[in-house]
Amino acid sequence: MNRMVAVLPFDNREDWLYFHIMKPEMIRKIDSVLDRVKDPESDLPVAQLGVIKRVRYNEELQTLYVFTDFYSHMPKCTTCAAIAKTLASAIVRDLTKEFQIEFPDLSIEFV
Repeated sequence: MNRMVAVLPFDNREDWLYFHIMKPEMIRKIDSVLDRVKDPESDLPVAQLGVIKRVRYNEELQTLYVFTDFYSHMPKCTTCAAIAKTLASAIVRDLTKEFQIEFPDLSIEFV
């Protein structure tokens, strides 16, 4: 399964540095969260949806940044988009909860 964490592929030197700073245990925990949190509609793990593009860790700020892309997947229909936004909000809520369980000392920010 293709994972979208630990800044792969490397877009630039900054991404390369983030990858080498993130410890294997942290990567394992991130993968675990992305496998546990499910899309409420399809019941697929978030890891398979393609909405999490990157996860970065800033040790100095003790912050985990989760880069998402829900909106490129939004339908054109207004009613359908409202439902999709509700589902996206539920996924972010569940991800926040699970990341806080795995990383209680870190701040979690969605970008």
